[in-house]
Amino acid sequence: MRRLLHRHPGISPTVVLLGSVISFWLINDRFLLPANLSLILQQVAIIGALAVGQTMIVLTAGIDLSVGAIMIFVTMVMGTLAGELGVPGVLAFVVGAAVGAAAGLVNGILVAYVKLPPFIVTLGTLGVFTALALLMSGGRSIRGDVLGSFLTWTATPVGLGPFNLTVGVLLVLLMYAGVAFALSQTSWGRHVYAVGNDPAAARLAGIRVRAVLLSVYVSAGVVFAFAAWVLIGRVGAATTNSAVDANLDSITAVVIGGTSLFGGRGRVLGTLLGALIVGVFRNGLALARVDVLWQTFAIGVLIIAAVSLDQWIRRTGAQR
Repeated sequence: MRRLLHRHPGISPTVVLLGSVISFWLINDRFLLPANLSLILQQVAIIGALAVGQTMIVLTAGIDLSVGAIMIFVTMVMGTLAGELGVPGVLAFVVGAAVGAAAGLVNGILVAYVKLPPFIVTLGTLGVFTALALLMSGGRSIRGDVLGSFLTWTATPVGLGPFNLTVGVLLVLLMYAGVAFALSQTSWGRHVYAVGNDPAAARLAGIRVRAVLLSVYVSAGVVFAFAAWVLIGRVGAATTNSAVDANLDSITAVVIGGTSLFGGRGRVLGTLLGALIVGVFRNGLALARVDVLWQTFAIGVLIIAAVSLDQWIRRTGAQR
């Protein structure tokens, strides 16, 4: 079983997701109603988008604790430009994407070139970007009706049979497909896995390790800016009071999805399953009228269980 899970890391999150869905359906038969499933997908879109960038970083044996702060900061940049300065929504989004890339560039330089630990770097930038977002907002929210149609376009409903999704959900799924292709079918993706698996061996093979690390953090920053766009549509405003558990949930989705915290192993499809597991747990526990604090407790237990499973599976790889 351990060898099977080592070769196919997507099996365990699939089993957990199916088991969770069945369990919560038995607890409350409203869980599988199309309206509730649609709500789960819409809620998961934000965490799912952040988890894509987190996956790329974790594949290099790093971690980013600033994902939520970058997203909120970019949200306020877009909102301020479009809602208060009258900048067209498309241009505000482009500037926001550039700001996200710049935030990733800062993290990447400190990790790849200054050689600081990713945990320490992103813990520091978590505070920096959180403070910048609060300073920019002044504690106020910018309503969606002044942001223009483009920034709120991701909230546009899309009917798929009995399900009522949004443009944001579909865009996140397209992003997953694009990143999955880049990681599995391009030389850049192979270099990302090689750097995460063994940086010294990758360097001896001619891979520019620092350049790969920098490109991963910058790309992740752009992904976080995309998540900010989806968040504006989901919340209907640019505010600093949303996605308070984004950091924890994005890491949870990545780890539960089978991506190793030690780098070099994992797939974004597993991350998508992990994000769905997080959404299913939060929704199912809410329907069961479990207190929010106990929901966070359950997510914490999931993280510990997922890391323990990863360690158990990695011992098989080491033995081989």
